[in-house]
Amino acid sequence: MALDDLLEQNRKWAAERVAADPEYFTRHVGGQDPRLLWIGCSDSRVPAEHILNCGPGELFIHRNVANVVAYNDVNIATVIQYSVEKLLVDDIVVCGHYGCGGVAAACADVGLDGYIGDWLMITSWAKTWVDERLKKEGKTLPHAEYLREVVEENVRLQVKHVSHLTMVRKSWEKRQGLPRIHGWVYDISTGLIKQVMEVIDGRPQGEP
Repeated sequence: MALDDLLEQNRKWAAERVAADPEYFTRHVGGQDPRLLWIGCSDSRVPAEHILNCGPGELFIHRNVANVVAYNDVNIATVIQYSVEKLLVDDIVVCGHYGCGGVAAACADVGLDGYIGDWLMITSWAKTWVDERLKKEGKTLPHAEYLREVVEENVRLQVKHVSHLTMVRKSWEKRQGLPRIHGWVYDISTGLIKQVMEVIDGRPQGEP
């Protein structure tokens, strides 16, 4: 599809929105008051607003490869700080998805060069923990099921990373345990979300 086609689709979309609701765009000019911060994967098949059936202004969104929360990433730290201190969101969602290419790459035996390899080293910690758990339990899993386990563990890992951030912990003190932090996994094959972990009042819940 050519870019001109996309621009034409934009004009058509905007006209349809205004025809159905004349204030569709103007009502958002004054500011935003999103209900949650969504930290998701960059995968084009996982659009947060569509999955949650939300409209403009309802979600504050950050996306990156494999929905990683890295302590040294100024980008995501800024997004979290803004959402917690300025937007005062009550909830933060870390949402991974089954079939994640980033997780699959982190689980592969071949090394990854450049920034993507450095980035996915964080996700590889989730792989290590799943490997250790399966070894302790004396279990082996089919590869597809194994990757699903790592996807879920990666979400738990990133939830923990969010909960360790200073701005989040300070917010818990000021706002009686808010924001709550949720770990979700989206299933591309069904369109449904599975909740795998929560941090409520600073206490992790739903861990295996």
